[in-house]
Amino acid sequence: MTADKIVRIGGGSAFFVDSALFMPQLVAADVDYILLDYLAEGSMGLFGRALKAGEGSGYPPDFLDVHIGPHLAAIADKGIRVVANAGALDPVGLAEALRGRIADLGLGLSVSAVSGDNLIEQFEEIAPRIGMADIGPNRVTSLTAYLGAFPIAEALKRGADIVVTGRAVDSALALGPLVYEFGWRDEDWDLLAAGTVAGHLIECGAQATGGTFTDWRDVEGWEAIGPPIAECRSDGSCMITKPSGTGGIVSVGTVAEQLLYEVGDPQAYHTPDLTCDFTTVRLDQDGEDRVRVTGATGYPPTSDYKICATWDDGWRAIAYQPVIGPDARAKAEKQAAALFARGSAMLRGAQLADWRRTEAVPFGGEEEIVLKLVVEHDAMLPCQLFVREQLMAISGMAPGTSVGFGTQIQPVMRFASAFLPKDEITPSLDSETFDQANHGGFSADMIVRPSVPA
Repeated sequence: MTADKIVRIGGGSAFFVDSALFMPQLVAADVDYILLDYLAEGSMGLFGRALKAGEGSGYPPDFLDVHIGPHLAAIADKGIRVVANAGALDPVGLAEALRGRIADLGLGLSVSAVSGDNLIEQFEEIAPRIGMADIGPNRVTSLTAYLGAFPIAEALKRGADIVVTGRAVDSALALGPLVYEFGWRDEDWDLLAAGTVAGHLIECGAQATGGTFTDWRDVEGWEAIGPPIAECRSDGSCMITKPSGTGGIVSVGTVAEQLLYEVGDPQAYHTPDLTCDFTTVRLDQDGEDRVRVTGATGYPPTSDYKICATWDDGWRAIAYQPVIGPDARAKAEKQAAALFARGSAMLRGAQLADWRRTEAVPFGGEEEIVLKLVVEHDAMLPCQLFVREQLMAISGMAPGTSVGFGTQIQPVMRFASAFLPKDEITPSLDSETFDQANHGGFSADMIVRPSVPA
């Protein structure tokens, strides 16, 4: 390894239905790796609900059909490696499906799956320990642990061109390749922190290149905004940029906003692999659309994995009603109260419990209002009754009420996070379980980490 080696990692998605244009932009940019971050707590619940209903595969179809499938030949031709947490609740199944797609194309790409994060089968044993004993297993849609970067690094070491994981930490999708490429060890805290910062900066897609930027008027080219690229060196420094010719902007401002995105304590940003101090990070503009990132500080991690549970908790109905004309807001507010009361009366008549939640949100002003109506109930039927009955306002309530739109009835999803000791959760690579006696290339600390010293 030479000191001037640069590993270029592109951030190809921030969520599982992100733009279809980022992949071809990154492939054309000749990056070394593309990470695809797919998972949020809500998405895990959606996939889990679909599986319980006997629908879906447990992972998002966009990975195969939109993001990677159309570009497999180019990925193979250019030697680009891909790391994605697209496996969701079945990374092994996704890896098998991907191998089939690759075989159909006659390509020689190797695929590995990191699993071990899905704890749903252990819910009844775990639930009392994490304060969820009152949530029946029939309501739980997912229970997963957030895994780290070292199983990804091991998969790459074994020759994987594409690594798919379940609920891996977002930044680990970049840290894993950097650990592999630069030979960083599991106690190189500052280097691991630097790789975590790089991953954190590019895992939200175009947010680092001007998307959702506070100074949005300074950003041109939203129609062709480019994804971020981290050009990483073995000393931990990196340059954040984007593919040439794409829209957006990379500035100290865009990078700084992403650095603090979804960060609680910037001096103690916890991941499975370490604890990061972001307050020592330095950002310097180093040319057009180029920001140099240095100075991350790392410390040992905690002795626990973060876990997250999602479960269904009743039903929600949403309806939107346009109300126009003089005193539109006052009419909308009176109409909302009347519709909620009307629904309550219907529920009493049917010997059903009242709404557990109602909310009215008027949007707009002057003589044009869109009234958002929300009701929640333990059962679906009351929500169906409300969605139908609220239509009567067109002819039975405020003048100026128009035909509603966008009605929805959907399950209410809840989620909560907790912690479990790391020695109770073991990552697996291609269905091979690793433990202290047979860690097959993992160092022992890659599986069970020491706690932060007092």
